[in-house]
Amino acid sequence: MKLRGQRECKACGTQWSYYETGEISCPSCGSAHSVGIDEERALHTATSATLDLTPIRADIDAEPIDRLASRASDRAREFTRGYGFIDAGRLQPLDDAYLAAMELKHVAAEVGRRIDVSDDEEWYFTELLRADEERRPAPEAVPASMRAMRGLAYANAVREYRSNVRTYLEENPDPGVAGALERLSAHVKRIRALDGDVSPRESETLLAAARSVGRYLADGDEGELAVAEERLDSLGSRGR
Repeated sequence: MKLRGQRECKACGTQWSYYETGEISCPSCGSAHSVGIDEERALHTATSATLDLTPIRADIDAEPIDRLASRASDRAREFTRGYGFIDAGRLQPLDDAYLAAMELKHVAAEVGRRIDVSDDEEWYFTELLRADEERRPAPEAVPASMRAMRGLAYANAVREYRSNVRTYLEENPDPGVAGALERLSAHVKRIRALDGDVSPRESETLLAAARSVGRYLADGDEGELAVAEERLDSLGSRGR
């Protein structure tokens, strides 16, 4: 949506940035009556949501894994719901916090459904409980039984990022990126059709391609678009 990010409270005159708080209500007096005072509206899809998994990590030794998984899934789902990548008209990167939270959401749901969880699966899940620190296991550390969870999480994350990119392009047209976006969409659809069951390296390549497209649009570096195309080319030659 497009909005005026700088707000002023009609009741007490306090001014604040909606971009920082994500709130229309006045942070000083709580009044819901405020007006935008910027001259121009800016495209904005980002949220002020934060992810704090500290309480869950603190209970790793005190609660059964299915309970931890349920709590983690709820927090990750809340954080990723409605997440956006356009901040006051500027396209942001597909960041690790969002990506790790998406992966945690899928992995936690899977762990919560299982009767038996292996040691390496439990380790993988507990490592993802550091998603709020923008940490995620390396591709080679993903258990074979969980690779589909990473594949699906990354495909869904790229799908959401691509959607934001298309919204950004409505205000900042760039025909040169159309081909890369269509190819990204095709790979996302393919991986989702496979329920994410692709190698972690393939998931990383898809992610890297999407990030290169974002850097090209944000910074104008044509080399990044070329890199994105090369990565998409490599995906096109891979099987499962």
